[in-house]
Amino acid sequence: MRQPFPDYRQSCGWQALLIRRCPEPALRDHVDCDLAVVGAGYTGLAAARSWAEARPDDRVVVLEASVVGEGSPGRNSGFLLEIALADDADPSAVQRMKRCNALLGDTVKQLRALVRRHRIPCQLARTGTYRGAATARGVRYLERYRAFLEAAGLPYQRLGVDALEARIGTRYYRYGLYSPDCSLVQPAALIRGLADHLPGNVTLHEETPALLVERHGAGWLVETPGGCVRARQLVLANNAFARELAGPLRGRLAPRLTVMYTYAALTEPLSEAARAALGGERAWGLLPAHRLGTTLRRTADHRLLVRSFYGYEAEEDNGAVAERLRACLARRFPNLDPAQTPFAHVWGGATGLTYNGAPVWGELAPGLWVSAGCNGGGVVKGTLFGNLLAQKALGRDVPDVEALFGSASRMPPEPLRRLGFAVVSSVERRAAGLET
Repeated sequence: MRQPFPDYRQSCGWQALLIRRCPEPALRDHVDCDLAVVGAGYTGLAAARSWAEARPDDRVVVLEASVVGEGSPGRNSGFLLEIALADDADPSAVQRMKRCNALLGDTVKQLRALVRRHRIPCQLARTGTYRGAATARGVRYLERYRAFLEAAGLPYQRLGVDALEARIGTRYYRYGLYSPDCSLVQPAALIRGLADHLPGNVTLHEETPALLVERHGAGWLVETPGGCVRARQLVLANNAFARELAGPLRGRLAPRLTVMYTYAALTEPLSEAARAALGGERAWGLLPAHRLGTTLRRTADHRLLVRSFYGYEAEEDNGAVAERLRACLARRFPNLDPAQTPFAHVWGGATGLTYNGAPVWGELAPGLWVSAGCNGGGVVKGTLFGNLLAQKALGRDVPDVEALFGSASRMPPEPLRRLGFAVVSSVERRAAGLET
Protein backbone atom coordinates (compact mmCIF):
# COMPACT_ATOMS: atom_id res chain seq x y z
CA MET A 1 0.00 0.00 0.00
CA ARG A 2 1.24 3.49 -0.83
CA GLN A 3 1.58 6.17 1.83
CA PRO A 4 -1.90 7.62 2.48
CA PHE A 5 -0.76 11.27 2.37
CA PRO A 6 1.71 13.34 0.30
CA ASP A 7 5.25 13.91 1.55
CA TYR A 8 6.47 16.95 -0.35
CA ARG A 9 10.13 17.60 -1.13
CA GLN A 10 9.79 21.39 -1.10
CA SER A 11 7.82 23.76 1.09
CA CYS A 12 4.85 25.55 -0.42
CA GLY A 13 5.73 28.92 -1.92
CA TRP A 14 2.44 30.54 -0.95
CA GLN A 15 2.90 29.34 2.63
CA ALA A 16 6.47 30.64 2.74
CA LEU A 17 5.20 34.19 2.10
CA LEU A 18 3.13 34.10 5.31
CA ILE A 19 4.01 34.34 8.97
CA ARG A 20 5.06 30.93 10.26
CA ARG A 21 2.02 29.02 11.47
CA CYS A 22 1.72 27.60 14.98
CA PRO A 23 -0.21 24.39 14.27
CA GLU A 24 -3.03 22.99 16.34
CA PRO A 25 -1.82 20.12 18.57
CA ALA A 26 -1.44 16.69 17.04
CA LEU A 27 -3.72 13.93 18.30
CA ARG A 28 -2.20 12.15 21.29
CA ASP A 29 -5.17 10.25 22.66
CA HIS A 30 -8.21 8.12 21.85
CA VAL A 31 -11.25 10.28 21.21
CA ASP A 32 -14.89 9.74 20.33
CA CYS A 33 -16.92 12.04 18.09
CA ASP A 34 -20.03 12.24 15.98
CA LEU A 35 -18.18 13.07 12.75
CA ALA A 36 -14.52 12.61 11.85
CA VAL A 37 -13.05 14.23 8.75
CA VAL A 38 -9.75 13.17 7.19
CA GLY A 39 -8.16 16.15 5.44
CA ALA A 40 -8.28 19.85 6.35
CA GLY A 41 -8.51 21.04 2.78
CA TYR A 42 -11.36 22.95 1.18
CA THR A 43 -13.55 19.83 1.01
CA GLY A 44 -12.86 18.64 4.54
CA LEU A 45 -13.26 22.03 6.19
CA ALA A 46 -16.49 22.68 4.29
CA ALA A 47 -17.90 19.32 5.40
CA ALA A 48 -16.86 19.93 9.01
CA ARG A 49 -18.30 23.44 9.06
CA SER A 50 -21.57 22.40 7.42
CA TRP A 51 -22.12 19.52 9.86
CA ALA A 52 -21.07 21.52 12.93
CA GLU A 53 -23.37 24.43 12.12
CA ALA A 54 -26.31 22.08 11.54
CA ARG A 55 -25.59 20.06 14.71
CA PRO A 56 -24.04 22.47 17.25
CA ASP A 57 -24.17 19.85 20.02
CA ASP A 58 -22.23 17.28 17.99
CA ARG A 59 -18.48 16.85 18.27
CA VAL A 60 -16.55 17.06 15.01
CA VAL A 61 -12.86 16.09 14.68
CA VAL A 62 -10.70 17.04 11.67
CA LEU A 63 -7.35 15.34 11.04
CA GLU A 64 -4.71 17.02 8.86
CA ALA A 65 -1.54 15.14 7.91
CA SER A 66 0.52 18.31 7.53
CA VAL A 67 0.36 21.89 8.78
CA VAL A 68 -2.63 23.71 7.30
CA GLY A 69 -1.47 25.68 4.26
CA GLU A 70 1.54 23.46 3.65
CA GLY A 71 -0.46 20.64 2.09
CA SER A 72 -2.14 20.39 -1.28
CA PRO A 73 -4.88 23.02 -0.64
CA GLY A 74 -2.24 25.71 -0.22
CA ARG A 75 -0.30 24.63 -3.30
CA ASN A 76 -2.84 25.45 -6.01
CA SER A 77 -2.90 28.54 -8.21
CA GLY A 78 -5.64 30.36 -6.31
CA PHE A 79 -8.40 30.62 -8.94
CA LEU A 80 -11.97 30.76 -7.59
CA LEU A 81 -13.97 29.99 -10.71
CA GLU A 82 -17.67 30.78 -10.57
CA ILE A 83 -18.36 28.90 -13.80
CA ALA A 84 -17.25 25.58 -15.28
CA LEU A 85 -13.68 24.98 -16.33
CA ALA A 86 -13.12 24.99 -20.08
CA ASP A 87 -12.59 21.21 -20.07
CA ASP A 88 -15.91 20.71 -18.24
CA ALA A 89 -18.02 23.11 -20.29
CA ASP A 90 -20.51 21.47 -22.65
CA PRO A 91 -22.31 23.77 -25.11
CA SER A 92 -24.81 20.98 -25.82
CA ALA A 93 -25.95 20.72 -22.18
CA VAL A 94 -26.62 24.35 -21.32
CA GLN A 95 -29.36 23.75 -18.74
CA ARG A 96 -27.24 21.28 -16.80
CA MET A 97 -24.24 23.59 -16.97
CA LYS A 98 -26.36 26.53 -15.77
CA ARG A 99 -27.29 24.52 -12.69
CA CYS A 100 -23.60 23.67 -12.11
CA ASN A 101 -22.65 27.33 -12.54
CA ALA A 102 -25.35 28.43 -10.08
CA LEU A 103 -23.96 26.05 -7.44
CA LEU A 104 -20.39 27.16 -8.08
CA GLY A 105 -21.37 30.84 -7.97
CA ASP A 106 -23.23 30.40 -4.67
CA THR A 107 -20.18 28.62 -3.24
CA VAL A 108 -17.91 31.53 -4.15
CA LYS A 109 -20.37 33.89 -2.44
CA GLN A 110 -20.20 31.72 0.68
CA LEU A 111 -16.41 31.81 0.64
CA ARG A 112 -16.39 35.59 0.17
CA ALA A 113 -18.81 35.93 3.09
CA LEU A 114 -16.53 33.85 5.33
CA VAL A 115 -13.52 35.95 4.32
CA ARG A 116 -15.41 39.16 5.15
CA ARG A 117 -16.90 37.86 8.40
CA HIS A 118 -13.58 36.63 9.78
CA ARG A 119 -11.41 39.27 8.10
CA ILE A 120 -9.16 36.66 6.52
CA PRO A 121 -6.19 38.49 4.90
CA CYS A 122 -5.97 36.37 1.74
CA GLN A 123 -5.89 39.00 -1.05
CA LEU A 124 -9.28 37.85 -2.36
CA ALA A 125 -10.28 39.96 -5.37
CA ARG A 126 -12.80 39.45 -8.16
CA THR A 127 -10.45 40.13 -11.05
CA GLY A 128 -11.95 37.82 -13.65
CA THR A 129 -9.68 35.50 -15.60
CA TYR A 130 -8.07 35.24 -19.01
CA ARG A 131 -7.80 32.18 -21.18
CA GLY A 132 -5.05 32.28 -23.77
CA ALA A 133 -4.40 30.24 -26.93
CA ALA A 134 -0.94 30.15 -28.50
CA THR A 135 -1.71 27.60 -31.24
CA ALA A 136 -4.40 26.92 -33.84
CA ARG A 137 -5.53 23.94 -31.77
CA GLY A 138 -5.72 26.16 -28.71
CA VAL A 139 -7.88 28.63 -30.62
CA ARG A 140 -10.30 25.82 -31.47
CA TYR A 141 -10.48 24.85 -27.80
CA LEU A 142 -11.26 28.43 -26.82
CA GLU A 143 -13.87 28.80 -29.54
CA ARG A 144 -15.66 25.79 -28.11
CA TYR A 145 -15.54 27.42 -24.69
CA ARG A 146 -16.78 30.68 -26.17
CA ALA A 147 -19.72 28.79 -27.67
CA PHE A 148 -20.57 27.52 -24.19
CA LEU A 149 -20.35 31.03 -22.70
CA GLU A 150 -22.54 32.34 -25.50
CA ALA A 151 -25.15 29.60 -25.13
CA ALA A 152 -25.24 30.05 -21.36
CA GLY A 153 -25.64 33.82 -21.64
CA LEU A 154 -22.43 34.47 -19.70
CA PRO A 155 -20.40 37.67 -20.22
CA TYR A 156 -17.00 37.53 -21.91
CA GLN A 157 -14.64 39.51 -24.11
CA ARG A 158 -12.68 38.28 -27.13
CA LEU A 159 -9.12 39.60 -27.19
CA GLY A 160 -6.48 39.72 -29.90
CA VAL A 161 -2.70 39.93 -29.58
CA ASP A 162 -2.57 43.70 -29.08
CA ALA A 163 -5.32 43.74 -26.45
CA LEU A 164 -3.66 40.93 -24.48
CA GLU A 165 -0.31 42.72 -24.59
CA ALA A 166 -1.89 45.94 -23.34
CA ARG A 167 -3.48 44.14 -20.41
CA ILE A 168 -0.98 41.49 -19.33
CA GLY A 169 2.23 42.35 -21.18
CA THR A 170 2.75 39.40 -23.52
CA ARG A 171 2.34 38.83 -27.27
CA TYR A 172 2.68 35.07 -26.86
CA TYR A 173 -1.01 34.31 -27.27
CA ARG A 174 -2.70 34.75 -30.62
CA TYR A 175 -6.22 34.74 -29.16
CA GLY A 176 -7.80 35.14 -25.76
CA LEU A 177 -11.04 35.27 -23.82
CA TYR A 178 -11.72 37.27 -20.69
CA SER A 179 -14.45 36.25 -18.25
CA PRO A 180 -15.35 38.33 -15.19
CA ASP A 181 -16.66 35.27 -13.32
CA CYS A 182 -13.52 34.46 -11.33
CA SER A 183 -11.72 35.66 -8.22
CA LEU A 184 -8.07 35.27 -7.31
CA VAL A 185 -6.75 34.51 -3.84
CA GLN A 186 -3.62 33.65 -1.89
CA PRO A 187 -4.59 29.98 -1.39
CA ALA A 188 -2.44 29.20 1.65
CA ALA A 189 -3.77 32.29 3.43
CA LEU A 190 -7.35 31.35 2.58
CA ILE A 191 -7.17 27.76 3.80
CA ARG A 192 -5.40 28.85 6.99
CA GLY A 193 -8.08 31.45 7.65
CA LEU A 194 -10.87 28.95 7.10
CA ALA A 195 -9.20 26.49 9.48
CA ASP A 196 -8.72 29.15 12.13
CA HIS A 197 -12.41 30.10 12.17
CA LEU A 198 -14.20 26.77 12.38
CA PRO A 199 -17.27 26.47 14.65
CA GLY A 200 -16.54 25.91 18.33
CA ASN A 201 -17.62 22.26 18.26
CA VAL A 202 -14.91 21.37 15.72
CA THR A 203 -11.50 20.19 16.92
CA LEU A 204 -8.62 20.34 14.42
CA HIS A 205 -5.51 18.20 14.83
CA GLU A 206 -2.60 19.15 12.55
CA GLU A 207 0.43 16.98 11.84
CA THR A 208 -1.84 14.00 12.40
CA PRO A 209 -1.92 11.73 9.36
CA ALA A 210 -4.63 9.10 9.14
CA LEU A 211 -2.93 5.72 8.66
CA LEU A 212 -5.81 3.26 8.61
CA VAL A 213 -9.59 3.30 8.52
CA GLU A 214 -11.70 0.34 9.61
CA ARG A 215 -15.17 -0.40 10.82
CA HIS A 216 -15.68 -0.13 14.58
CA GLY A 217 -19.04 -1.36 15.86
CA ALA A 218 -21.73 0.83 14.30
CA GLY A 219 -19.19 3.48 13.37
CA TRP A 220 -15.61 3.91 12.12
CA LEU A 221 -12.12 3.93 13.60
CA VAL A 222 -9.30 6.11 12.27
CA GLU A 223 -5.80 5.22 13.44
CA THR A 224 -3.06 7.88 13.58
CA PRO A 225 0.55 7.78 14.85
CA GLY A 226 -0.41 9.16 18.27
CA GLY A 227 -3.93 7.93 18.88
CA CYS A 228 -7.20 7.04 17.22
CA VAL A 229 -10.63 8.53 16.56
CA ARG A 230 -13.88 6.63 16.92
CA ALA A 231 -16.68 8.26 14.97
CA ARG A 232 -20.30 7.57 14.17
CA GLN A 233 -19.74 8.94 10.67
CA LEU A 234 -16.55 9.50 8.70
CA VAL A 235 -15.70 11.72 5.73
CA LEU A 236 -12.62 10.98 3.61
CA ALA A 237 -11.66 14.35 2.16
CA ASN A 238 -8.01 13.69 1.34
CA ASN A 239 -8.59 13.48 -2.41
CA ALA A 240 -7.01 10.55 -4.26
CA PHE A 241 -5.14 9.46 -1.12
CA ALA A 242 -8.50 8.26 0.19
CA ARG A 243 -7.95 5.11 -1.83
CA GLU A 244 -5.13 4.08 0.55
CA LEU A 245 -7.35 4.38 3.64
CA ALA A 246 -10.53 2.62 2.63
CA GLY A 247 -9.33 -0.87 3.64
CA PRO A 248 -11.68 -3.54 2.28
CA LEU A 249 -13.46 -0.84 0.26
CA ARG A 250 -10.25 0.20 -1.47
CA GLY A 251 -11.29 -1.79 -4.53
CA ARG A 252 -14.12 0.67 -5.05
CA LEU A 253 -11.80 3.71 -4.97
CA ALA A 254 -8.40 2.70 -6.36
CA PRO A 255 -9.65 1.84 -9.89
CA ARG A 256 -11.14 5.32 -10.22
CA LEU A 257 -8.50 7.61 -8.71
CA THR A 258 -4.90 8.45 -9.41
CA VAL A 259 -2.48 11.04 -8.04
CA MET A 260 -0.79 13.54 -10.33
CA TYR A 261 1.82 16.11 -9.39
CA THR A 262 1.95 19.52 -10.99
CA TYR A 263 4.54 22.23 -10.42
CA ALA A 264 4.63 25.95 -9.77
CA ALA A 265 7.08 28.78 -9.17
CA LEU A 266 6.80 32.29 -7.76
CA THR A 267 9.28 35.01 -8.65
CA GLU A 268 10.73 37.55 -6.30
CA PRO A 269 8.81 40.87 -6.36
CA LEU A 270 9.26 42.52 -9.76
CA SER A 271 11.19 45.72 -10.23
CA GLU A 272 9.44 48.93 -11.29
CA ALA A 273 10.80 48.48 -14.82
CA ALA A 274 9.53 44.91 -15.04
CA ARG A 275 6.11 45.93 -13.78
CA ALA A 276 5.88 48.64 -16.40
CA ALA A 277 6.55 46.07 -19.14
CA LEU A 278 3.72 43.80 -18.00
CA GLY A 279 0.70 45.72 -19.24
CA GLY A 280 -1.88 47.83 -17.49
CA GLU A 281 -3.42 45.32 -15.06
CA ARG A 282 -1.84 45.01 -11.64
CA ALA A 283 -3.22 41.55 -10.73
CA TRP A 284 -4.50 38.95 -13.16
CA GLY A 285 -4.69 35.23 -13.86
CA LEU A 286 -4.52 33.31 -17.13
CA LEU A 287 -5.61 29.73 -17.70
CA PRO A 288 -4.36 27.75 -20.70
CA ALA A 289 -6.47 26.67 -23.65
CA HIS A 290 -5.17 23.11 -23.30
CA ARG A 291 -5.41 21.15 -20.04
CA LEU A 292 -1.66 20.43 -20.09
CA GLY A 293 -0.83 24.04 -20.80
CA THR A 294 0.70 26.68 -18.55
CA THR A 295 -1.14 28.76 -15.96
CA LEU A 296 0.05 32.29 -15.19
CA ARG A 297 -0.66 34.83 -12.48
CA ARG A 298 0.51 38.29 -11.59
CA THR A 299 -0.05 38.68 -7.87
CA ALA A 300 -1.10 41.69 -5.86
CA ASP A 301 2.40 41.86 -4.35
CA HIS A 302 4.03 42.14 -7.81
CA ARG A 303 5.20 38.57 -8.40
CA LEU A 304 4.69 36.26 -11.34
CA LEU A 305 3.45 32.71 -10.84
CA VAL A 306 3.94 30.04 -13.48
CA ARG A 307 2.42 26.56 -13.19
CA SER A 308 2.86 23.70 -15.64
CA PHE A 309 3.79 20.04 -16.24
CA TYR A 310 2.41 16.84 -14.72
CA GLY A 311 4.05 13.81 -13.14
CA TYR A 312 2.52 10.44 -12.35
CA GLU A 313 2.23 9.37 -8.69
CA ALA A 314 5.62 10.84 -7.65
CA GLU A 315 7.23 14.26 -7.36
CA GLU A 316 10.03 15.08 -9.80
CA ASP A 317 13.42 16.68 -9.13
CA ASN A 318 12.90 20.31 -8.19
CA GLY A 319 15.97 21.60 -10.06
CA ALA A 320 14.84 20.14 -13.37
CA VAL A 321 11.31 21.41 -12.79
CA ALA A 322 12.62 24.92 -12.10
CA GLU A 323 14.49 24.99 -15.42
CA ARG A 324 11.39 23.94 -17.35
CA LEU A 325 9.22 26.49 -15.58
CA ARG A 326 11.80 29.18 -16.27
CA ALA A 327 11.65 28.31 -19.98
CA CYS A 328 7.83 28.59 -19.90
CA LEU A 329 8.06 32.05 -18.39
CA ALA A 330 10.81 33.19 -20.76
CA ARG A 331 8.78 32.21 -23.83
CA ARG A 332 5.89 34.33 -22.67
CA PHE A 333 7.90 37.30 -21.42
CA PRO A 334 11.15 37.40 -23.45
CA ASN A 335 11.68 41.04 -22.46
CA LEU A 336 12.07 40.13 -18.78
CA ASP A 337 15.67 39.55 -17.73
CA PRO A 338 15.84 36.23 -15.80
CA ALA A 339 18.51 37.75 -13.58
CA GLN A 340 16.02 40.44 -12.59
CA THR A 341 13.16 37.99 -12.03
CA PRO A 342 14.59 35.03 -10.10
CA PHE A 343 12.33 32.39 -8.66
CA ALA A 344 11.80 32.76 -4.94
CA HIS A 345 10.02 29.43 -4.55
CA VAL A 346 9.48 26.32 -6.68
CA TRP A 347 7.24 23.50 -5.50
CA GLY A 348 5.08 20.56 -6.48
CA GLY A 349 1.52 19.77 -5.50
CA ALA A 350 -0.58 16.62 -5.66
CA THR A 351 -4.01 16.54 -7.21
CA GLY A 352 -6.51 13.72 -7.58
CA LEU A 353 -7.58 12.92 -11.12
CA THR A 354 -10.15 10.56 -12.59
CA TYR A 355 -10.28 9.08 -16.07
CA ASN A 356 -13.32 11.00 -17.27
CA GLY A 357 -12.87 14.14 -15.16
CA ALA A 358 -15.87 13.38 -12.92
CA PRO A 359 -15.65 13.15 -9.11
CA VAL A 360 -15.82 10.18 -6.76
CA TRP A 361 -18.54 11.36 -4.39
CA GLY A 362 -21.02 9.83 -2.00
CA GLU A 363 -21.41 7.04 0.55
CA LEU A 364 -19.00 4.12 0.22
CA ALA A 365 -20.52 2.15 3.10
CA PRO A 366 -22.97 3.00 5.89
CA GLY A 367 -21.53 6.08 7.59
CA LEU A 368 -18.42 6.26 5.36
CA TRP A 369 -18.44 9.17 2.93
CA VAL A 370 -15.92 10.29 0.31
CA SER A 371 -15.32 13.24 -1.96
CA ALA A 372 -12.29 12.96 -4.24
CA GLY A 373 -11.14 13.76 -7.74
CA CYS A 374 -11.89 17.47 -8.14
CA ASN A 375 -9.78 17.41 -11.35
CA GLY A 376 -8.86 21.09 -11.00
CA GLY A 377 -10.92 23.96 -9.63
CA GLY A 378 -10.44 22.47 -6.18
CA VAL A 379 -11.08 25.58 -4.08
CA VAL A 380 -14.64 26.07 -5.27
CA LYS A 381 -15.60 22.55 -6.37
CA GLY A 382 -14.00 21.09 -3.24
CA THR A 383 -15.92 23.48 -1.01
CA LEU A 384 -19.17 22.75 -2.85
CA PHE A 385 -18.71 18.97 -2.71
CA GLY A 386 -17.79 19.09 0.99
CA ASN A 387 -20.89 21.13 1.83
CA LEU A 388 -23.17 18.82 -0.13
CA LEU A 389 -21.58 15.67 1.30
CA ALA A 390 -22.18 16.78 4.88
CA GLN A 391 -25.77 17.73 4.11
CA LYS A 392 -26.38 14.36 2.48
CA ALA A 393 -24.83 12.55 5.44
CA LEU A 394 -27.25 14.49 7.66
CA GLY A 395 -30.13 13.05 5.65
CA ARG A 396 -31.03 16.27 3.87
CA ASP A 397 -32.01 16.67 0.24
CA VAL A 398 -29.15 17.89 -1.96
CA PRO A 399 -28.68 18.38 -5.70
CA ASP A 400 -27.88 15.25 -7.68
CA VAL A 401 -24.08 15.54 -7.89
CA GLU A 402 -23.75 12.58 -10.24
CA ALA A 403 -26.35 13.92 -12.67
CA LEU A 404 -24.77 17.39 -12.66
CA PHE A 405 -21.05 16.67 -12.45
CA GLY A 406 -20.85 13.02 -13.52
CA SER A 407 -19.39 9.98 -11.81
CA ALA A 408 -15.79 8.81 -12.09
CA SER A 409 -15.29 5.92 -14.49
CA ARG A 410 -12.82 3.09 -13.94
CA MET A 411 -9.19 3.32 -15.01
CA PRO A 412 -7.14 0.39 -16.28
CA PRO A 413 -5.17 -1.51 -13.61
CA GLU A 414 -1.43 -1.20 -13.08
CA PRO A 415 0.91 -1.44 -14.92
CA LEU A 416 -1.42 -0.54 -17.79
CA ARG A 417 -2.44 2.66 -16.00
CA ARG A 418 1.14 3.93 -15.74
CA LEU A 419 1.86 2.96 -19.33
CA GLY A 420 -1.37 4.59 -20.46
CA PHE A 421 -0.48 7.80 -18.62
CA ALA A 422 2.93 7.88 -20.29
CA VAL A 423 1.42 7.40 -23.74
CA VAL A 424 -1.52 9.77 -23.29
CA SER A 425 0.56 12.50 -21.65
CA SER A 426 3.14 12.27 -24.44
CA VAL A 427 0.42 12.61 -27.06
CA GLU A 428 -1.25 15.44 -25.16
CA ARG A 429 2.02 17.32 -24.70
CA ARG A 430 2.63 17.16 -28.44
CA ALA A 431 -0.93 18.30 -29.04
CA ALA A 432 -0.51 21.15 -26.56
CA GLY A 433 2.68 22.31 -28.27
CA LEU A 434 3.30 25.96 -27.45
CA GLU A 435 0.45 25.94 -24.94
CA THR A 436 2.94 24.41 -22.43
